[in-house]
Amino acid sequence: MFKILTVNPGSTSTKIGVFEDDRCVLEKNILFPDSERKKYARIREQLDNRFNSISAALREAGFSLSEFDAVSGRGGLLAGVRSGTYLINNIMIKDAEEALRGEHASNLGCMLARKIAAFSACPAFIVDPVSVNELTAVAKISGAPEIERGSLVHALNQRSVARKVAAGQGKEYEECKFVVAHLGSGVTIGVHSGGRIIDVVGAKSDGPFSPERAGGLPADKLIEFCFSGLYTKDELLVKLLSGWGFISYLGTRDLREVLKMAESDKKARLIYEAFVYQVAKGIGELATVVNGCLDAVVITGGMAYSEKLCHDLCEKIAFIGRIEIVPGEDEQAALALGALRVLEGTEPALRYPSDNEHNC
Repeated sequence: MFKILTVNPGSTSTKIGVFEDDRCVLEKNILFPDSERKKYARIREQLDNRFNSISAALREAGFSLSEFDAVSGRGGLLAGVRSGTYLINNIMIKDAEEALRGEHASNLGCMLARKIAAFSACPAFIVDPVSVNELTAVAKISGAPEIERGSLVHALNQRSVARKVAAGQGKEYEECKFVVAHLGSGVTIGVHSGGRIIDVVGAKSDGPFSPERAGGLPADKLIEFCFSGLYTKDELLVKLLSGWGFISYLGTRDLREVLKMAESDKKARLIYEAFVYQVAKGIGELATVVNGCLDAVVITGGMAYSEKLCHDLCEKIAFIGRIEIVPGEDEQAALALGALRVLEGTEPALRYPSDNEHNC
């Protein structure tokens, strides 16, 4: 039996899990509120705070940092890689610390995993990082030769729920075609075909806005905004990742609060309707990638718990075909299973970044 610790840092919390093989024996959500987040200029500066919180939570639950066979962390905004389980190395840590592709809490996943793994002298992994980039050659063309379309996607949860939906249909994931919409603090929509995420729209670039991100913006107006002198480059990058979307319009990231406001406030209702509109538009856009031939559209993530949101989305996309609602995320189990497959020898550990074909 293998004992595996999973570590999943997000914007407002750090989720941890202890697994004995594929059985979860502990799951905790350690809050990291805005009052704490504002103390740090860079994501990497949060490392000690989050590590101490994890250590305390494990001690309280009766676990020691030195008893694990592997630690599996969420993968962040790294180099573009194919999906799989990667052994954490110095190159990965450096890329995460420098945040060359953006500041995000997921960058802490590999740092936390390796720091904890040192106490057990065990391997540390990441699984299906945010930077999974399996875009086809045609999907990478942007229209500007100097700029190639890339991929930042909730690959860990998207692939996990897609596997479940495929199994529920009596099929293998690799033989199915899905559009999966992950609706959380970040929003990404991916089209899955042949076991790969072959195209993506996301709330950091060309997709719908999200609770705290702008999504696709008119390029001409964005250029004017960038050269307005109102903000520095670093300030604009922070706004792009965590300062626009719901929070900039309505002062909240919480869909429940948005829906409550929308009952009596015209502006809130408009913003909510625009969000539904843009998510449905993104799903429809990606359905065309596989000529509309889908095994299902899958709606997942924290916002998928909202019956109203799912109802309103389904009304707009019902013409596409089968729709599966899988609320929440299954990332802890996905992290554990990725590590377990390597520990059991059924899947090789990939090397970062050399074992991939999709660097970007």
